[in-house]
Amino acid sequence: MKIAVLMGGISRERKISLISGENVLKALKKLGHNVTKVDVTEDFPSRLESLRDFDLIFNALHGVFGEDGRIQAMLDWIGVRYTGSGVLASSICFNKIATYRVVSSDVKYPDFVPIKEPTDKSPFGFPCVIKPVSEGSSIGVHICDTEKDLMKYSTLELNNYNELILQRYVPGRELTVSILEQNEGPTALPVLELKPKRRFYDYTAKYTPNMTQFIVPAPLTPEEEEQVVESSLKAFKLCHCHGFARVDGILSNGTFHMLEINTIPGLTDLSDMPASALAAGMSFEQLIECIVSSAVS
Repeated sequence: MKIAVLMGGISRERKISLISGENVLKALKKLGHNVTKVDVTEDFPSRLESLRDFDLIFNALHGVFGEDGRIQAMLDWIGVRYTGSGVLASSICFNKIATYRVVSSDVKYPDFVPIKEPTDKSPFGFPCVIKPVSEGSSIGVHICDTEKDLMKYSTLELNNYNELILQRYVPGRELTVSILEQNEGPTALPVLELKPKRRFYDYTAKYTPNMTQFIVPAPLTPEEEEQVVESSLKAFKLCHCHGFARVDGILSNGTFHMLEINTIPGLTDLSDMPASALAAGMSFEQLIECIVSSAVS
């Protein structure tokens, strides 16, 4: 199959996308596909028509433009198939407020309020969390222990984003559920528990070797595992995700609180989804082939 791998992009996650993309490129070559690397930069719209020549576009872009529905709309416009979710799911899941509204009747998540002005007041007490409405890789996420922290970080991040979420801090175990869409429908890979050496699974903990311990399968009771997996699959379906995705959340006092859905999870050597796939007996190449198959079936 003739496949173009989109990587890089114009978001703050460009560096991570290049690593994911190179891994995908190598895997597709090993699988025998005819593969072309496409580094997505600001001039991408002028190169869009050239993608008509490919059987499939493997989208390894993370963050703004690659994961928010915009590039999906462009690929729909020229009529080429691509991996992952379409415009609707991508735009919903990249916006945390939209995600919470869509899943609100079936999936628990931490209470939140949107803020557009710096503040030192938290309706949830302290600690609390602030984060961008639309961003990935834990960029811009801060745990605030005091009014001073909240004012400092809300001021800082509102220089980078128009709107933030101020959210209740939920202490507990950080879990992630990778989902693959196969012939039988969406299937959860083994649940992964994250134990970062930092306070939470932030950008540094995600992408620095030996900064986070992966425990997979996560040591959960049957009841806990059922709740975590069912909540994640419900979120995947309610948001109309397709192909693959990853649901992140916190297990606190026996209750799973979803934090977000990533429609294009990282595919680096340190990423969660490849680790969960390996625990399920899948090599990285088999994972990539499964993602490809879901896009062309």
